[in-house]
Amino acid sequence: MDLARQKKAPLYDALERFRKLRVVPFDVPGHKRGRGNPELVDFLGTRCVEIDVNSMKPLDNLCHPVSVIKEAEDLAADAFGAEHAFFMVGGTTGAVQNMVLTACKHGDKIIMPRNVHKSAINALVLCGAVPVYIDPKVDTKLGIPLGMEVADVKKAIDENPDAKAILINNPSYYGICSDLKTIVDMAHAAGMMALVDEAHGTHLYFGKNLPLSGMAAGADMAAVSMHKSGGSLTQSSILLCGKNVNAGYVSNIINLTQTTSASYLLLGSLDISRRNVALRGEETFAKVSEMAAYAREEINDIEGYYAFGSELKNGGSIFDFDVTKLVVNTRGIGLTGIEVYDLLREEYDIQMEFGDLSNVLAYISIGDRLQDIERLAGALDDIKRLYSKPVSNQFSAEYITPIVKATPQEAFYAEKVQLPLDATVGRICAESVMCYPPGIPILAPGEMITKDILEYIKTAKEKGCSMQGPESDDISSLYVLK
Repeated sequence: MDLARQKKAPLYDALERFRKLRVVPFDVPGHKRGRGNPELVDFLGTRCVEIDVNSMKPLDNLCHPVSVIKEAEDLAADAFGAEHAFFMVGGTTGAVQNMVLTACKHGDKIIMPRNVHKSAINALVLCGAVPVYIDPKVDTKLGIPLGMEVADVKKAIDENPDAKAILINNPSYYGICSDLKTIVDMAHAAGMMALVDEAHGTHLYFGKNLPLSGMAAGADMAAVSMHKSGGSLTQSSILLCGKNVNAGYVSNIINLTQTTSASYLLLGSLDISRRNVALRGEETFAKVSEMAAYAREEINDIEGYYAFGSELKNGGSIFDFDVTKLVVNTRGIGLTGIEVYDLLREEYDIQMEFGDLSNVLAYISIGDRLQDIERLAGALDDIKRLYSKPVSNQFSAEYITPIVKATPQEAFYAEKVQLPLDATVGRICAESVMCYPPGIPILAPGEMITKDILEYIKTAKEKGCSMQGPESDDISSLYVLK
């Protein structure tokens, strides 16, 4: 990385120059720098609406960048150690889907862990690729899915030598990392692309003593959520490409779905945030790691909670662990993670990232403070004292191995019928069901609905998990194949 170059922010600078020109706007957007919508100005501020502009020569065009956006993307590629970088304004959902669409067409196989984000499975609906799922091992004590075992990846490659790509989570929502370098090397040895979903791994590129990043491991493509741990505006992301990827073809794939009216607020935030993490990331993420370690220490002093960390590493299904992730297992106080999540928000004004049936996650990043960590630990101590219940038998995992009967595209577009939830056992699901966050489908199109899965869905609903996916608003029915 060229630190001297990284001091530049060409797109941000161009937006600032444009804002000062006082150009008369006879183009879109129709609010005309806020003059047509004073309530919007009150809501967002003058500086925001003045740079909420349309693509034009001085500001380049995201669909085919040739000047300031291209320079900003080149700086991002340099910062992340990639051959090319694409700014994405549809979130990492768009970046993940474009990786899959680049690697696969209809009928192609792609190897992936089943506990992928819904964006990957939805990409299969779009392009008709065929998933070869690797079922993750599960820690039944913590109730979380783990990483991909190298032996399982080898088996999938041996049984599917015609697969086009392997998709790897790095890290998972829970901070779990697979043996990324070995899996990337295995993919390349088999003539397959290595795609990495790094929605939760921006900091891996800049922090020290953190798990290996996708580009450092030699991956072909990686989808990075700058708006998560990188500090840019929500919905802004970066798609990274390695040296053996045809960037022109990737650009064509992106332009199949990405908007032609990209927000310069999002693009500018990517440019500024890239400069920030490139210049100050090592120091910043060292502080983040220290805060997370302090939080684990404080929380683990409270009987009943377990904030797990690097001690879980086993060289296989937990090859490495992202220490910036603060996941607190709540089973020891007799409450589900979602119950603790709700109590923290409603009684203590603390907004966590998500809660599931066993854990609650605090996303520690560049904007957190030590006093916030102490407030969280104090609130958890209060909850344990005031709300804990006798420990009961709960679900052993956040993941139930699916029985796949059709590809996601076949099931999604098949003739189907809507049935009450209890009448769907043994039928093939035609839509997705998930708790969001984290957005990992409990059921995906093409999978058999079992009694265990239905019980899990019902329990998640009862405990207050935010459910989404089906057409049914209250998840009382599901579409299944006729």
